Amino acid sequence: MTDPEYMDLAEGALAAIERCSDRIGDATDADIDCQRVGAMLTLIFGNGSQIVVNLQKPWHEIWLATRSDGYHYRHDGRCWVDTKSGAEFFAMLTREASAQAGQALLFTPD
Repeated sequence: MTDPEYMDLAEGALAAIERCSDRIGDATDADIDCQRVGAMLTLIFGNGSQIVVNLQKPWHEIWLATRSDGYHYRHDGRCWVDTKSGAEFFAMLTREASAQAGQALLFTPD
């Protein structure tokens, strides 16, 4: 994968997280503040916990830091996959954000 291909896919993932955060804010009473600075996006929950998503261009990865753990994702040509467990990025983000928000949330790539 070239750097421009990586950036297109990775920026698309960050944009999808922002869209989902807006949708969640409109459709639920979840207290989530989505802040983006450059290649880093932070989800701040009402209880003070955070999830940080940042792009790692040198490794062509997306890193996800949650209250429970940290994860590294590489694109496999279809989706972002955890380098250790093989879990899909948006499924893990959904699980972790739901746990931190205390209610069911849904993050998707579209």
